Formats: sequence, structure tokens, C-alpha cells
Amino acid sequence: MPSLTAYGNRLAERARALPPPAVDAVIAVVCAVNIVVQATVNGRLSVWVAVTAGVSAVALLWRRAHPFATAGVIGLCTVTLSLNGGLGDLPPAQLIATYTFAALCPPVKRLIAAAATAAGITVSVLVPEDEVLNLGLVGIAFIAAYALGTGARARRDRIAMLEERAARLAEEQAAAATRERERIAREMHDILAHSMSMVVIQAEAGPVAVRSDPDKAEQVFDTISVTAREALAQLRRALGVLRSEEASRRPPPGLDALPALVDGVRNAGLAVTLEQDGEPRPVPADLAVTVYRVVQEALTNTVRHAAAGEARVRLSWHDRTLRVEVGDDGRGPAAPSPDPSAGGAGLGLTGMRERVAASGGELVTGAGPGGKGYRVAATLPLD
Repeated sequence: MPSLTAYGNRLAERARALPPPAVDAVIAVVCAVNIVVQATVNGRLSVWVAVTAGVSAVALLWRRAHPFATAGVIGLCTVTLSLNGGLGDLPPAQLIATYTFAALCPPVKRLIAAAATAAGITVSVLVPEDEVLNLGLVGIAFIAAYALGTGARARRDRIAMLEERAARLAEEQAAAATRERERIAREMHDILAHSMSMVVIQAEAGPVAVRSDPDKAEQVFDTISVTAREALAQLRRALGVLRSEEASRRPPPGLDALPALVDGVRNAGLAVTLEQDGEPRPVPADLAVTVYRVVQEALTNTVRHAAAGEARVRLSWHDRTLRVEVGDDGRGPAAPSPDPSAGGAGLGLTGMRERVAASGGELVTGAGPGGKGYRVAATLPLD
């Protein structure tokens, strides 16, 4: 046999499942019946008592939408009934109205309604009966109703705050996931675009070199092997980060890897020079990766699209900035492609801009001096 507690819990769950208008209708009927019964017991039942009870009960139907007005209407009805002896010791409709305006009204209206309720209680108790003790007991009941309404309002505000915080956290998580996807896309693009471009160029030159210059052919295949191995190593590192594996076994490429990068491009047939101005100094790892990726993407675009014979990489060290410039003598800026993913340099340029912006720098691309060739220049803060 189920316990009384379990039975009560089931009743409470069913009550919470009812729609608010149905709950308010039940409350209104109960309050109206209570007034009629109290008036009957006191021998004061009349038509106007029944009408007043009906008015206060109907007002309860709008207590959620208009709590302040509902409290005023019910207060007038309660005082009228009390002064004419048609009300019991505790007016349930007024208690519910007090709970409602405490839970739903803004501060100013809540203060006005509380003061009016206190005045109404005083008049209702002292004028017809002149019993101060009853005033204390009734006051305690109304204070409890007001406290319950205040608690409900605080609980509702806290729920709203938690929901807002959860929504904001979800937005932040979505934004972080988007940034991480963009970072991974940039990383994979930079690794694959450069390495595969070098492999394709060397592979296309291999058959010719085999027939004309076997020593050169051997160098070509060595370059393909080195480039592919380096690409695989960088891909393993990127995938290791995605799997939350230890990523420090092979650090990301930085400034010290630029000579090897230039040599690889030079082996692909493009005459590249690497120059530095100013006094080099240590830089943060993320800034070093940005410099490497900018140079890598710029040289990849030169090899794939510029039909250039020469290129120059220059690092200019200043007090607070590092300027990275990559220029070539190719055919200059290409017309923008409507679909950068269709093989153009659009994705690479976008990735460069995102990397440089993330480091607090500025990227400029366009025609080289005198309108010849193409130039990529990034200015990065060192502090």
C-alpha cells in the first residue's frame, strides 16, 4: 500500500501539470465558496455578499496578468465584506492576491500594494471587532504570504539568470568550436597545400630529369620524399592535438624552420632568397608559427599561380614589430575567384589574414613595386 508521502507527491505532480488558467479557476471557486460558507455560518449571507464574493473570485482569474489591479479589486471586496460582517478571520482571496503581487509586481507597485494591504488589514480587523490580537495573527498570515511570493520571485529570477548564463555559455562554446574548426582548417590547408604543391611540381619534373639528368632525378625524388615525410609529421602532430595526445613530441615549425622551407621551394625550381634586417630576437611560439605559415602560404601561391622565376623572403626586425614580406616577379595579382575552394588562393589568403589578425598584426597583399609581381607583407607586434 503506497505511503501518504508518495500519494501526496503524486497529487503535487498532477497539480503542477495543470495549466495556469485551470489552477486559477479552481482557486477562484474555492475562495468564493469559502466566503459564502463563512457568511452562512455567521448568519450574514445575502445577495450582495454573494455578488462581492463572485467579483473577488473573478478577479483572481487575471491575477497573473494584472497582479496589481487584482490586489486592488480584491482588497476593496475584502474590506467591504469585513466591515459588514460577511468575512471570516482569514480572507483567502486577499492572501492569494498578496502572494501574487509579491511574486510578480515590480518594486514600486509591490511597495504600494503592500502598504495598501496593511492599511486594509488594519481597517478590516480593528473597525468591526477592535481586537488587536486578531490583527497580529492576521498580520502574520499576510507576512507569510508576502514572504512566499518574494521567495517565488527570487526563485524565478534565479532560474532566468541560470538560463541566460546557460545560453551565453552555449554561445561561447559554439564560438569557440567555430574558432577551433577554423584554426584546424587553416593548419590542414597550410600543411597540405604547400607540401602537395611541392610534391606535384617535383613529380612532374621527375620523368624529364630521369631521361636527361639522372643525378637531378635522384635529387628530385629525394625532395619528394623529404617533403612528404615533413607533411606527414606535421599532419600527425595536428591529429595528435585533435586526439588530445601529447603534442610536444614534435614542436610546431617556427622561425628556425624558414631556411629549410626556402630550400624546399628552391629545390622545386623557384629561386628564393631569405634575408633579414635588424637584430633577431626570441619571439613567442604562436607568433613564430604565424610567420612560418605566412611565408609558407605566400611561397605556395607563388609556385602554384604566379609563374615566377624568383622570389624573396625578407624579415625586418624593429623595436616593437616584425615585418614579414614575400615578393615575386610573377604575373601579379590574379582576378578574385568566385569560389576560392576551386583551386585558387582565396582560402590561403583568408587563412593568412586570420592568423595575422589573431596575433594582433596587419596583412597587406597586392602588386609588387612598379606593379610587377605579387607581394605579401605582414606586420606583427613583438610585445
